[in-house]
Amino acid sequence: MAEFIEWSDEISVGIQEIDEQHKKLVNLINRLYEAMTLGEDKVAVAKDVLNELVQYTIIHFAVEECLFRIFEYPDYRAHCDMHEDLRNQVYEINKKVQDGERLITPELLFFLRKWITNHIMVEDKKYGPFLLKKGMKKSLGSKFGLSKFWRRN
Repeated sequence: MAEFIEWSDEISVGIQEIDEQHKKLVNLINRLYEAMTLGEDKVAVAKDVLNELVQYTIIHFAVEECLFRIFEYPDYRAHCDMHEDLRNQVYEINKKVQDGERLITPELLFFLRKWITNHIMVEDKKYGPFLLKKGMKKSLGSKFGLSKFWRRN
């Protein structure tokens, strides 16, 4: 089965830990898409994956925002405001899906794909070069990384 969102170097921000987190978000959206194409019990699987996506998004945004503070990213406030808007949208969608008030539809999947690809390719691409110039390392090594603490599969 083809991926709903394909990871490519075009999406990379050039910082390994952030790229790994972005890959995890892409993977979760792909799993949600896959769950929607399943036969039986797709709703329960999709609800679980959507809930995991929301939780991981919260963690990922917190990591980015921490880096912004450490490196004094000049667009900190504007970027955090975007995170807050996105967090609220995804949280509300998840709540309605979990409560049975909304279905996971193709429109929702396309919203998530547009959200993640546009946010990474437009907004996140801005901070990659800035953080690297300020001293952030491209790779923090295998001993560090939030991805080490967040294993689902």
